[in-house]
Amino acid sequence: MFGISSIYILDQKGRVLISRQYRNELPANIHETFNKKLLEFDEYTQKPVMIDKDGYTYIFIRHNNLIFMTVCSQNANCLMIFSFLFRLVQVLQEYFVNVEEESIRDNFVVVYELLDEMLDNGYPQTTEFKILKEFIKTESFQLKEKKQPEQSNFNVVALVSNKISWRKEGIKYKKNEVFLDVIEKLNILIGQQGNVIKSEIIGQVQVKCMLSGMPELKLGLNDKAFFEAQGRQAKSRAVEFDDIKFHQCVRLSKFENERVIQFIPPDGDFELISYRLDIRVKPLFSVDVLIERKSATKIEFLVKAKSNFKPKSTANNVEIFVPVPDDAEQPQFRTAHGSVNYMPDKEAMCWSIKQFGGQRDFMMNAVFHLPTIVSPNRDKFQKMPINITFEIPYFTVSGFQVRYLKIQDKSGYNALPWVRYITQNGEYQIRMS
Repeated sequence: MFGISSIYILDQKGRVLISRQYRNELPANIHETFNKKLLEFDEYTQKPVMIDKDGYTYIFIRHNNLIFMTVCSQNANCLMIFSFLFRLVQVLQEYFVNVEEESIRDNFVVVYELLDEMLDNGYPQTTEFKILKEFIKTESFQLKEKKQPEQSNFNVVALVSNKISWRKEGIKYKKNEVFLDVIEKLNILIGQQGNVIKSEIIGQVQVKCMLSGMPELKLGLNDKAFFEAQGRQAKSRAVEFDDIKFHQCVRLSKFENERVIQFIPPDGDFELISYRLDIRVKPLFSVDVLIERKSATKIEFLVKAKSNFKPKSTANNVEIFVPVPDDAEQPQFRTAHGSVNYMPDKEAMCWSIKQFGGQRDFMMNAVFHLPTIVSPNRDKFQKMPINITFEIPYFTVSGFQVRYLKIQDKSGYNALPWVRYITQNGEYQIRMS
């Protein structure tokens, strides 16, 4: 597989803001060919990978009002290039916060320095922001941090050449702690009869590491494959991880052979694991809406919301968006729990409940007046789904569980691991009955 021949940052009109060639094998006006290819498609048929008649491959992503585009002259590793482009945007955000045309123009020196450090002959090299900031000392963007005495002799070259490039030596904390946040988002579409049409769980394990030295961590999960490999029966529910991605610090061979997650963590905040579970789950909330047309100019909604999770759990900041006619007016709401607001810009009413306990059901009544002149889209609301937003602490819908987290360092200090579970809504939609 060949790497990147050249990289461009273009404005939304296709004009070049930044360009860097890594191999002298492309025409000087190659970006103009890309702009012409881009005009052949509209926003619905446009694809992020294009090949022209000369065999050049264009791979690009959009961010705000910018286009990040690479050109490859031969067989390209598309996944590697996409991964690099998204990582480049993340690094630029660390420097400029808002990555836009103006910030690129104002900071072109830093951008060129980053491209030189992050790519070597068209292949990704150093992409960790914490390492890059040690190389790139441009005055206006240098991160001002309080240097500790033990870090004053920090050797950047040694760090990059070291296999543990994501963590430097000599880190010290008075109190050694590590925090794990298991966050799951539920995407679900529920039919009119309460049946689940499709559902998936998007999860991530976020870590905040405040550990001294160069500690080694071992993380055990209720992984179904682990128990099968050990010939053991799980005492509680086990999760089958099919689509899972790790931070580069994880020893993949250890996980593949023993299903144990072993790693030396970066300092500070990072995402350790991201995963997707394509499984059928029981809906956490169900909403029934009874619509009654009192007259040609009045419509009434009776909304019943029910939570289906266990009574010991509580959902916070629940918002239920129920579609209404686009010309509805003069709303009147009545409910014993929470508050209701009419949101004409979303053509919906929002029922907000601060705390919604498990196995509870609440009722809400709403009356709207309708104008005598009928809107052509008045009945469109019945085809729109109900949307729900929520957050449930101390709960995972998949049953994901951290069995243990062991921390070992050669100095032998005691460290405190903390684990927190949170379930949030993704696209949680219920079709109107």
